[in-house]
Amino acid sequence: MTTQSLIKPEPEAGSSTADAILNYIRGAIADGSLNDGEPIRQDEVARRFNVSKIPVREALKRLEAEGFVAFIPNRGVVVRAVSDPEIAQIFETRAILESNAIGFSVPMMTAESLARASACCAAFDEAGDVAQWSALNWQFHSSLYLDAQRPYLVELIRTINVRLERYLRIQLTLSVGKGIANEEHHAILDACRAGDAGLASRLTYDHIMGANKSLHRFLPGARF
Repeated sequence: MTTQSLIKPEPEAGSSTADAILNYIRGAIADGSLNDGEPIRQDEVARRFNVSKIPVREALKRLEAEGFVAFIPNRGVVVRAVSDPEIAQIFETRAILESNAIGFSVPMMTAESLARASACCAAFDEAGDVAQWSALNWQFHSSLYLDAQRPYLVELIRTINVRLERYLRIQLTLSVGKGIANEEHHAILDACRAGDAGLASRLTYDHIMGANKSLHRFLPGARF
């Protein structure tokens, strides 16, 4: 599917044109509208947003830094493919960072954070499509890290989750991925309610590495 066939989103209030373009392309990669190795035509994107190529190139350079696209000589910009070993390393990094973040957070966790995480769990239970699952999955996890009072760590975790989003969507749709994730979310939340930082940390690590194992069991036939 080419960039010409994608739907232009409405820009978010206060965002720059480059931000809107970045979110547009990143979302298309995350949901599989743009596949690994597929070219991104800068002129088509510029026409769609009625702008020059300058903000388009700015957005693409930022996406390159995030690992979403690659600038290839004589080919232009393409969606960057990620190898299976690289995906495994990213999941491992996520598990290390998030298990530490929740461990820092639990001793200072507020009733508000627990209520927010509980609401995300309930919404995840009821959500009917993979885009909702993906968004609620991040909202659940991030709500349990904020009380760690380590904004740089949480922002780094957020960046990694954005990088993995298309693979998380695959994992959640495979086998009983959503059901398992739901059960594990409730167990993590129970550990947080009990104030058991060590258990919450171990459950979070195992939860993420289990998702990685599940994904790689099906990945060769599951890529968008």
